[in-house]
Amino acid sequence: MHIYKADQEPAVRSLGPENLLLKGATLKNTKKINGVAVYTGMETKMALNYQGKSQKRSAVEKSINAFLLVYLCILISKAVVCTTLKYVWQSKDGQDEPWYNQKTQKEKDTNMYVKMFTDFLSFMVLFNFIIPVSMYVTVEMQKFLGSFFITWDKDFFDPEIQEGALVNTSDLNEELGQVEYVFTDKTGTLTQNNMEFIECCIDGFQYRHRDELDGFTVTDGPVSKLQQKAGLEKEELFLRALCLCHTVQVKEDGAEETPGDQVDGVDGMFPQPEEERCFIASSPDEIALVKGAMRYGFTFLGLESKNMKIKNRQNDIEEYKLLHVLNFDPVRRRMSVIVQTKSGETLLFCKGADSSIFPRVKPEEVERIRLHVERNATEGYRTLCVAFKQLSAEEYAVADTGLREARLALQDREDKLMAIYNQVETGMSLIGATAVEDRLQEEAAETMEALQGAGIKVWVLTGDKMETAKSTCYACRLFQRGTELLELTVRTLEDGRTKREDKLLELLRDYHRRAVQDAPPVKAGVTRSWSTANQEYGFIIDGATLSLLMNPPRDADACLYRNLFLQICQNSTAVLCCRMAPLQKAQIVKMVKNSKGSPITLSIGDGANDVSMILEAHVGIGVKGKEGRQAVRNSDYAIPKLKHLKKLLLAHGHLYYVRIAHLVQYFFYKNLCFILPQFLYQFFCGYSQQPLYDAAYLTMYNICFTSMPILAYSLLEQHMAIEVLLDNATLYRQIAKNAMLRWRPFLYWTVLGIFQGLMFFFGVRFLFSNPALQDNGQVFGNWSYGTIVFTVLVFTVTLKLALDTRHWTWINHFVIWGSLAFYVFFSFFWGGIIWPFLKQQRLYFVFANMLSSVSAWLVIIILILLSLLPELLLVVLRKPRGPHSRQMAAVTPLSYKHLMERY
Repeated sequence: MHIYKADQEPAVRSLGPENLLLKGATLKNTKKINGVAVYTGMETKMALNYQGKSQKRSAVEKSINAFLLVYLCILISKAVVCTTLKYVWQSKDGQDEPWYNQKTQKEKDTNMYVKMFTDFLSFMVLFNFIIPVSMYVTVEMQKFLGSFFITWDKDFFDPEIQEGALVNTSDLNEELGQVEYVFTDKTGTLTQNNMEFIECCIDGFQYRHRDELDGFTVTDGPVSKLQQKAGLEKEELFLRALCLCHTVQVKEDGAEETPGDQVDGVDGMFPQPEEERCFIASSPDEIALVKGAMRYGFTFLGLESKNMKIKNRQNDIEEYKLLHVLNFDPVRRRMSVIVQTKSGETLLFCKGADSSIFPRVKPEEVERIRLHVERNATEGYRTLCVAFKQLSAEEYAVADTGLREARLALQDREDKLMAIYNQVETGMSLIGATAVEDRLQEEAAETMEALQGAGIKVWVLTGDKMETAKSTCYACRLFQRGTELLELTVRTLEDGRTKREDKLLELLRDYHRRAVQDAPPVKAGVTRSWSTANQEYGFIIDGATLSLLMNPPRDADACLYRNLFLQICQNSTAVLCCRMAPLQKAQIVKMVKNSKGSPITLSIGDGANDVSMILEAHVGIGVKGKEGRQAVRNSDYAIPKLKHLKKLLLAHGHLYYVRIAHLVQYFFYKNLCFILPQFLYQFFCGYSQQPLYDAAYLTMYNICFTSMPILAYSLLEQHMAIEVLLDNATLYRQIAKNAMLRWRPFLYWTVLGIFQGLMFFFGVRFLFSNPALQDNGQVFGNWSYGTIVFTVLVFTVTLKLALDTRHWTWINHFVIWGSLAFYVFFSFFWGGIIWPFLKQQRLYFVFANMLSSVSAWLVIIILILLSLLPELLLVVLRKPRGPHSRQMAAVTPLSYKHLMERY
């Protein structure tokens, strides 16, 4: 960007990610800025995200499509059978053209094949109601309205941020009840992302806030001698590095600072009181380090016009000119600043992960710090190493020129910047390391334990150091004391005698033998040792090894590596993937998602580095943490804390799946009951396409008479109380692998529909074997026949749903009994008035005339009872499944207000 000012040479400024202002950004600490509009139109983030997102479809939708194909085949078969039998029947003498129904000349001249095709289409139209088109509308309504229950759930409300759960995609509600794999980030998801400075190590000597030494390593020195610490010069250099190597801003509040106490001259590291300051930073780690430096007497005062001000332990103000910031990124895993002192010296301060810093410093300095870093990581602390380098005038001139040219490059800017960064950040001197604690999320251990109890495999994907992540896994109870850890990292591959690729394959085969081949067979879904004799395995892999595994040498079999890796992971109780780049997280999720059986995956994270895996998984959940809202915006669901995942899956997910599975099966069942009598009627009317039901009944059956009860059921049903589902995570396994929409339950509902359809038709036909059914001796006609069948049908399918309902509310009562009452009222109303806009009125006074017959009343009641008898016997005779089967939800009248509170 070129900036032109009056009477000045135009200035050229580079534009990079650090210059971007996102929507909603507020101008602070400056009066004006020069801006340029970029990424407009179809290049905006919203437009690009919309194009890049893949369509996620639930397992229920796939089952619906499979069932629909079956019913489509049934529809075509019925039409073919009726068309064939019609022409077989008409081939007999006198049947094709009886004396009372002579054909016209046009009918005689019509081609026979055209007539057959026309008759086939007529039967398709007559039987098309077997395809539940209205089910798709009801399913969408159920998903949309059901998603509000997640938003209304008061248990998801977090008073700290004053927000609750958020639903971005309602199409995946039932998928929450089918999750088999959970991929979770560590920082901000398993932990609070609330960093607290614990200790630091300077030149191999340990410093704690209370000045306590533990003597853990040799370089700590004797515990009794406080004098044995790093030199004063090294201490101050380290603290200056913490105060300068960051992108923290001080929030200006206008308060005057009070001078702190004088520094103790013995060790010089006692903290001095300082008024609380408010810092703004992109990462909580940076704030923790700046506050840690404040404890030991160095205070960062702020950045003004490229000048960084700090106050040292003598309360003197030091100014440093900020020349360049070498930004942090997940690949480099470090960040640096280049500053200039008042005396003209140019210094580079760098901080980052030990794996990124150690190769760039002097080897003799590493061992003094490595022991502290490894010990802190084992204790679960987040560690960073700090280094510095004094740049000569020539070195800085080369670096400055290279950085400016790279930042102004229009092509390959990132690659050029990376090359300059790597060139400058070499030959540094290691000063020390820091340890920052990130506490576990509230109820994180209980949540992970519940998920594993539900048969869900939990994988932790993090960019942190292995020791730190391992400690977090133990704290979350993903790894138990008896868990045998199978480690596949760069450290285990280091073998001077064999190549890394050969060592990798050797370890994979060894772990596969122990975890897969020698392991006893375990029931599907069991991940914890309820049969405690079995050895549990935990698997650990790092990013470098994963890259080698995903991209083996050309002569190696890539599929063999991946298959061995997947089988080991699938037989482990928990998997830890550390030092992962964001793209590697997505690769892991994709590999598991596309593995054998196509398991349902869920990814949960809180930061921008988790977006790729959130988008890749079947269900993506964002945590409203402290790393912005990118994960929330790209997720399907968002929750304030990790602990809410337990209720989201075990309660909401379980109930949503049971409800929609019942809705789907019920729709196919009731439409089969509806059309089967219509099909059977063709055998008794010469296959003449004569409808059994009136057109009004055909239209309103799915729209008015049977739609509301199943919609209310699919929104409110609780076959078990929410408290029971939360207390017994194993209940989640009962619905795993799409259990309620498999072919066996589908066959049961289909057989039930066929049985009841046969009962409706032939039961009423038995009634009509006596022609005189009215008191005056008159006989019933075909419309009376169809109306009796339809009446039995409506009452039976509605009462079947009432029998299945376990959680009764006033809404259920209203829609179930209201639908039956509406049917009776409509039938009286439709048949009791002569409608002037109808050319013919088939049901005029038919319904009222039908109910005047005692025989009709008796048959209707008996047929309803006989149709429901198998269901009643099944409920009475079926043995309870497990100890929790009778702990059903309470039957209580529920107002709308209480309904919102319950959810």
